[in-house]
Amino acid sequence: MDVLQPQLPTPGGSPLISTQLDWLIPYLVVWAAVTIPGLILGWLGLFPKAGLPRWAALVPLYNIYVLVVRVAGLSRLWFVLILVPPVNLIAAILVNVEVAKRYGRSETFGLGLTVFGFVLYPVLGFGRSEYDPHRTPFQATHSSSW
Repeated sequence: MDVLQPQLPTPGGSPLISTQLDWLIPYLVVWAAVTIPGLILGWLGLFPKAGLPRWAALVPLYNIYVLVVRVAGLSRLWFVLILVPPVNLIAAILVNVEVAKRYGRSETFGLGLTVFGFVLYPVLGFGRSEYDPHRTPFQATHSSSW
């Protein structure tokens, strides 16, 4: 009769990494392989509509700067906020809402850009939307009164 011995972690190792998170790396690779090309493809159509060069979509970090400062028309502080991990979740939502408004879309579309940007940025970049640089950031939209 064989008795099963529990597997002890190697010194300096963690049992969580080898057993419970094996799915994480393949998931992140597939996620990145789907979302990153979709975003870049959308930005390749989006930037020229705003009068910016296509190559700006291909340069890492600079493409985020161009999106925040030049396309959304926000201050450089918003670019810094996008780089701060806890704050970037809220800042990304607000930047995407502002990008959507600049292209004549609703706040709901901006929320969609945050979650499904790999699909909606190409729709915005290659669709019929036109860029309006004269809209001020976070301007209240016209709504009917009660």
